[in-house]
Formats: sequence, C-alpha cells, structure tokens
Amino acid sequence: MLDLKKLRILSEVASKGSFSAAAETLFVSQSAVSQQISALEAEVGVPLLLRLRTGPVPTDAGQLLIAHADAAIARMEEAERELAQLAGLGQGELRMVSFPSASATLVTAAASAFSKHHPEVRLSLAEGDPEDSIPALKRGGHDLAVVYDFELQPFTEDRDLVLWPLLTERMHVAVSAEHRFAAHETIEICELDAEPWLCGTTTTTCRELTIRSCRNANFEPDIAFESNDYNVIQSLVAANLGVTLLPDLALARPTPGMVVIPVVPAPPVRRVWAATLAAGSRSPATEAMIEVLREVSAAFEPVAAPAATA
Repeated sequence: MLDLKKLRILSEVASKGSFSAAAETLFVSQSAVSQQISALEAEVGVPLLLRLRTGPVPTDAGQLLIAHADAAIARMEEAERELAQLAGLGQGELRMVSFPSASATLVTAAASAFSKHHPEVRLSLAEGDPEDSIPALKRGGHDLAVVYDFELQPFTEDRDLVLWPLLTERMHVAVSAEHRFAAHETIEICELDAEPWLCGTTTTTCRELTIRSCRNANFEPDIAFESNDYNVIQSLVAANLGVTLLPDLALARPTPGMVVIPVVPAPPVRRVWAATLAAGSRSPATEAMIEVLREVSAAFEPVAAPAATA
C-alpha cells in the first residue's frame, strides 16, 4: 500500500513548484523531500516528476497519483477534525473559499446568518476563482468552495466533488453612459463586433466566456483591457474604454457612469455552486452552511437554479 506521507510530499512539491518550498511547508530538509519522492517513484515503478531547470513538473502518472493523494489526504484531515469534535477537543471550524463577487454578496449574508445560529463554529473565508479554489478544496485546504461555471463552459465530471446548486445569473452587456448604445433597452452581442472589449486574464473562465460569446455571435473580440477585478472592469467601462459582459452578482454595486443592457435573444448564463468533497467527508458544519447558502441564494436568484450534479 502506498505511504500517505510520501503522497503528501509529492502533492506539496507539485503545488509549491519546488523541492525547497515543499520542504519549508513540511518542516523537513530538501534532501529528505527528494529522497521520499525517489522512494515513491521506486515503489510505483514510473517517474512522477520531471526535474526541469524551471522546477519539478508532474508527469501524467504523477498527476494521476496526486489527484488520488489529495482526495485521500483531505478525507484523513476531515476525519481528524470530526474525531476532535466528538472528543470535545474543539467547537468546530469551517474553512470556506469563494470568488470575489459572491464573497461580497451571498457569502457575506450566509456567513452572518450561519454565525448567528452556530456561534461555536469558527468561520474562515479565503478568496479564489474556481481554477485555484477547486484544487485547494481537493487538497484539503478548504471545507467548502463557492464556485461558478458557464453553460458555454460547464464543469467536467469529477467523482471527488459534489456540486450543490445555488443560483444562476444572467450576463449583461455593460457600456459607458456616453456610449452610442447607452440608450438601447436591449442589445445583441453581434452589435458590438467593432467595439474594444474588457475581460479577465488568460487564466480565468470569465475570459473564456467573453471570447466564446463573441465567437457565437460570429466575430473575434478585440480585447483592449484585462483584469480579474470587476471593480476595475466597471471603472474602465464607465470611462468609455470598452464594453464587457457582467453577471448579476457583480452588479450589486454598479459603478456610476456605466449602463447595463439586457442581452437578447438569450443572454449567456453563469451558474454558482457550493462545491464539497464527495459524500462521507463533509462535517456537520459544512452541511449546515450548504443549507444556509441555498436559503440565502434565493434572495439573489434572478433565474431558475441549475440541477444538482455529483
């Protein structure tokens, strides 16, 4: 049977991108990390890391093993927390991660409601987009992640995760109040083919949604400005430096000087989910927060929620 300690070291090396950084995190020497990785490779009979000048990179076998290792480690950590609660060694903890526009709206409301009913549970919240928060969840860094995907780019099936539907948001076109389309009651994306566009960076699914939506309207968008911060994007739009697509949650506090126009005939849709590890590894606090999130999300729900997936 594979040694969980060696698997944890492999996962840390891949996550940190270096043997030295992993050694610091694990409080061991760099040579010990290297020896454990070599021993694990000897056990499985295939290379798990490519030792490149820029840093170690997992091989296909390494990626496969890391995925299983992260799931196993997360389950062990969850078991330790639940046993501690049963033994009366603590009052419980719930570690959440969420993307910014949800953190500022439905997650804040849910955290407030949860704390009133469960003051004994310590809540913590980090921020991250799904590209980062889902791998961190699977490594055991969080208990619950609030994430999003798009109908144009849905999540792929993952047996280690359960996705709990929270809400579905329409995407809207945002233009400056000075823009020639500012008085339009509705708009088709194809009308914006000659406009400069604003979107997220190359690492985010938000950027992919913008590009795919424009391509579905038969044009390639001219990306003028990039930012993952919706506040920055809205300020650029208000300054008449380009147009963009914004979801409902990002419009809770719209920037003055910006006009939001409904997309016709069918707006792109963003779906918001609570993601947890698969059944058997959720704490009572996690289960309770899922219910609170679903109740609170009803107040933000502009469209029918998507079906649950596992």
